[in-house]
Amino acid sequence: MENRYIAERARYLRLASLSVSEGLRFGGFRSAFRGQGMEFDSVREYQRGDDIRSIDRNVTARTGTPHVKLYREERELTVFLVVDLSLSMSCPEASGSKRQTALDVAGLLAFACEHDASPLGSVVFDAKTGRVFRPRTGADHVLSVLASLENHQTTEGGSALSAALSGACRILRNKSLVVVISDFRATDYDKPLGLLARRHDVIACRIVSPFDGLLPSAGVLPFRDSESNLIVELPTSSSSFRAEWTRSQEERLSRWEQTCKRRGAFPLVLSTSGDPLRSLCAFFSGVRR
Repeated sequence: MENRYIAERARYLRLASLSVSEGLRFGGFRSAFRGQGMEFDSVREYQRGDDIRSIDRNVTARTGTPHVKLYREERELTVFLVVDLSLSMSCPEASGSKRQTALDVAGLLAFACEHDASPLGSVVFDAKTGRVFRPRTGADHVLSVLASLENHQTTEGGSALSAALSGACRILRNKSLVVVISDFRATDYDKPLGLLARRHDVIACRIVSPFDGLLPSAGVLPFRDSESNLIVELPTSSSSFRAEWTRSQEERLSRWEQTCKRRGAFPLVLSTSGDPLRSLCAFFSGVRR
């Protein structure tokens, strides 16, 4: 894939991220995930989406206008991206690859951090973990993170998801929002995911494709696994086989969602055929679909 994807979409992503930024600061996500910080900082006027439990009754009574309490933790939200750019994310399709969707999500969140002056960090992985950026603020840092993601290339099959999650847990000292962007075609990652979720707020963004669960009726076709290079022939003309294929994919997705919830992470499914901006805004505003 050409290494100019984010650069060509930067203007759109920067503008679109304003909506994501708004949701990060004031949406229902805040009360659902983070709760209140321990250190009182200041008050401001109540805004739509604020937790009514944070209303300062004394200031509200004195001014006649609803005000809410702000806490030190709520004023600075550290975001850490764990981004999967392994071979299985790069398979091209009409609606765009999973890699492109992952870069869109990363770009939206990164520029939202820039708008909010929130610290941003990241780690990329494929068959092994790649470059790590410790959380920092600033436009130059955001651009460095995105350039590193955009320029990352691999030819080696496999997924180091487990190692990337463990690495994020070691790096992050203060409670953060960790966003894992992957197709989760990996094994043995549930325990590191659980450990990370015990210390931080974790969103597991699973990138899916409409073709994951649908097969064309086109006779016996060879399929190659991009990670292992294993080639198998599948009887796509068989209606019973196609139905079983769809059912197994649905069950796999359901098991993944249950694993995330059991380990304390919030599962969020994003399709290559959908709009990641709309999905992120819906999530951060507290809409559960």
